Amino acid sequence: MNLKPLSDRVIVKQIEAEEKTKSGIILTSAAQEKPQVYEVVAVGPGGKVDGEDVVMTVKIGDRVLMGKYSGTEVKVDDDEYTIVKQGDILAIVE
Repeated sequence: MNLKPLSDRVIVKQIEAEEKTKSGIILTSAAQEKPQVYEVVAVGPGGKVDGEDVVMTVKIGDRVLMGKYSGTEVKVDDDEYTIVKQGDILAIVE
């Protein structure tokens, strides 16, 4: 199945948590903090949203920061994605 976002929606996939600290200590899955960095996998066309023109500024492959509880989580073919509005993205990681 393929997902195609509509309007000003963006589909992102969470980047895996680090399994080691900088000093080399290996963390168990319970001790790993959920990262807030995501990779953009699909971008909607933008257009008019609530009477205003929306220009999409993120593109596929961008790494972005989002709030912990932003968006709607979906599971497709054993992969987990989050669908958010572009306005819920806080920053692009460069």
